[in-house]
Amino acid sequence: MAFFPHRPGSIEVICGSMFSGKSEELIRRLRLARIAHQRVEVFKPALDTRYAELELVSHSDFRIAARCVHNAHEILAQVHDLTAVIGIDEVQFFDETIVDVCNRLANQGKRVIVAGLDQDYLGRPFEPMPRLMAVGEYVTKLLAVCSVCGDPANRSQRLSGGKDVVELGATDRYEARCRRHFEPEEDRQLELIHDRQRAMSAPRRPHGDTEPGTSGGQP
Repeated sequence: MAFFPHRPGSIEVICGSMFSGKSEELIRRLRLARIAHQRVEVFKPALDTRYAELELVSHSDFRIAARCVHNAHEILAQVHDLTAVIGIDEVQFFDETIVDVCNRLANQGKRVIVAGLDQDYLGRPFEPMPRLMAVGEYVTKLLAVCSVCGDPANRSQRLSGGKDVVELGATDRYEARCRRHFEPEEDRQLELIHDRQRAMSAPRRPHGDTEPGTSGGQP
């Protein structure tokens, strides 16, 4: 009889801002696990209804079947004993009990991969992500591209909505921003949006044209 040694469990945390590719990276790792003939189960919070109810969907339309749960304990109750890999998306939408659930699953020898925002729309640490990053064996922080200047971005700029920490949305409500262009104050956010809209709508002059009232030749 072949002997298969017990594999220790682990927690992998994929974090970053909006549009940094977190869900896409999570789906990629889960697909690789299935290629390796490992049993995989995928979960997401029930309140995340942006793209599909029974699928985990990235902003770039990568998809994988998933189950919706209302709380972390439902994950623990639904995981099959033979499951080797567990994926959990938008983990910041769960309460603090998700940390205990992930630890318990990892202690059972399962590979737990979670993805979520590490900062809220004000740039503050987004619990329970900091705790998961502390207890996890592997942490991958992904960067997006700043929508203002193109530099690496690690913050999520809210463009519209209220002051609740949890506000569902995609490109209609959020942009990725770098440190320099991240503005949590609402008035300053609107100023930046209007400045960019004016810049984008300004007509471009043909190459070689000069400002009105000036001459392109020598005096």
